[in-house]
Amino acid sequence: MTSRKNRAAVVTGASSGIGEATVRRLTADGWRVWAVARRQDRLEQLGGETGAVPVALDITDDDGVARLVRDVTEAGGIDTLINIAGGARGADWVADARTEDWEWMYGANVIGSMKLIRAFLPMLRTHGEGTVVNLTSTAALVAYEGGAGYNAAKAAQRAMTRALRLEEVENNVRVVEVLPGMVQTEEFALNRLGDEEAAEKVYAGVEKPLTAADVADVIAYAVSVPHHVNLDEIVVRPLAQAAVHKVVRRR
Repeated sequence: MTSRKNRAAVVTGASSGIGEATVRRLTADGWRVWAVARRQDRLEQLGGETGAVPVALDITDDDGVARLVRDVTEAGGIDTLINIAGGARGADWVADARTEDWEWMYGANVIGSMKLIRAFLPMLRTHGEGTVVNLTSTAALVAYEGGAGYNAAKAAQRAMTRALRLEEVENNVRVVEVLPGMVQTEEFALNRLGDEEAAEKVYAGVEKPLTAADVADVIAYAVSVPHHVNLDEIVVRPLAQAAVHKVVRRR
């Protein structure tokens, strides 16, 4: 492992779920972290508990991203950008697709990540050993009924990640993609389906779905190995989920 002394990262999606867990893991490991999300109250609490720097902004907002880069630069910069913000909305088939849901998913998962990457790449290149982590999903690998919007957004984010790896290798910027399967968090399924009962059914009978902390552990490992080690693509699923279509439900 490389020394975590003086390591610094921006983590988006930090107000809940995998983003919050990643902030907690990295700060516990001694990293300086800027925790980025839209909900100021949650970020303030997280910052108070972990020492992370709370930054409330919408990652698709150009002015907000510019302010973030300015503030991070003035504080000494980062070597790692971790794009976790994103999510799914709706489970409609294409015939019933809601345009606003698709536009939100593309903005949150693809455009937002692109804007953060574009803004921080000069800093990561200058550092000499920069890292970008994009959290996509196994939904980027296999399509399923009712998932087309999320499939499309995550597949686009994955394609961007793979192109970025090719583009930045000569700048010594490593690019890591983490593709989680079934992760039970407090908000993902609820935000997608809009109903607590429906959200609970997603995980019904699965003894041990992944937790946000499980994925945060994977991310922390990927950014802490020596810089010449690039974990290009990491697919992580619970044991009970052998594939997108194969989930063991025991109760």
